[in-house]
Amino acid sequence: MAEADDVNQVVDEIADRVRRRMQALRAGKEQPCTTSPGPSARDSGASPRGAGDGSSHTASSGECAPSCDVCPNVDSCGTVNAVKSGAARISPESIRTSADIAPYIDHTLLKPEASREEVIKLSEEARKHGFATVCVNSVNVALAARILAGSKTVPIAVVGFPLGAALPSAKAFEAREAIRCGAKEIDMVINIGALKAKDYALVLKDIAMVVDASRPHPVKVILETSQLSLEEKISACALSKAAGAAFVKTSTGFSSGGATAEDVALMRKVVGDDVGVKASGGVRSSEDAMKMIQAGANRIGASASVAIITGQKSTAKY
Repeated sequence: MAEADDVNQVVDEIADRVRRRMQALRAGKEQPCTTSPGPSARDSGASPRGAGDGSSHTASSGECAPSCDVCPNVDSCGTVNAVKSGAARISPESIRTSADIAPYIDHTLLKPEASREEVIKLSEEARKHGFATVCVNSVNVALAARILAGSKTVPIAVVGFPLGAALPSAKAFEAREAIRCGAKEIDMVINIGALKAKDYALVLKDIAMVVDASRPHPVKVILETSQLSLEEKISACALSKAAGAAFVKTSTGFSSGGATAEDVALMRKVVGDDVGVKASGGVRSSEDAMKMIQAGANRIGASASVAIITGQKSTAKY
């Protein structure tokens, strides 16, 4: 119990410290947050926007006020400067055309009704276009591995997908079985409920067990950022890094929202240069992909991969 309390305290301190740093780096005139209360809003008892008074508060200096935690755009407010600052940002000069994005892409097919023929097509497309990986449900990873054999493209299996609510031992078992069937990378969903409950010891154990079961292959931790607060995103990144994950990943593509450049920038800022960041969910064009890469992503998860590198339009959800 004492050990769990220690983990919780450390993660809380990390989240608080990172948040204070992000607030200190508020962007200037180009920042998205224009609704922060005036300097005396709290002292005077005035209601901030969103409290029901219909008023709008704009920082006259073009800079977020210290009380910006009430602002509905606080996440963007706190991370846009990370994009502008260029810290840990990946903006490779080698990307001159849409086709140059191919090595960043995890070509993805995770719908439950995916057929054998669709998995074969996905894998053949990945070989043809030189995508980094093929990402499939664990039941399909053996087939993908056979088709990709001898190519530079490797197969990924998702674990605890898409809810993340399985037992740590079940996730670890699924990871071992997926690797036995040919997976070379594992994308696991974080325990969202435990994260929100601040049961950080359980979150850490959950990730660490999958990392251990997957060795020597890399593990990506899917945070499902659309469901998390700023503090929860920071905590999730810190825990993933502490547990030995190789990447943090934005989304499953099965929730209410996908990747945003702001979330990618925040994740990159927290994990630094030694952990990867994967943007997934809603990346459907080369423009979308470049925004994520410029924000700090070094891997893109997409089912619209062919459309992205050919400049075509896609209605794919993931």
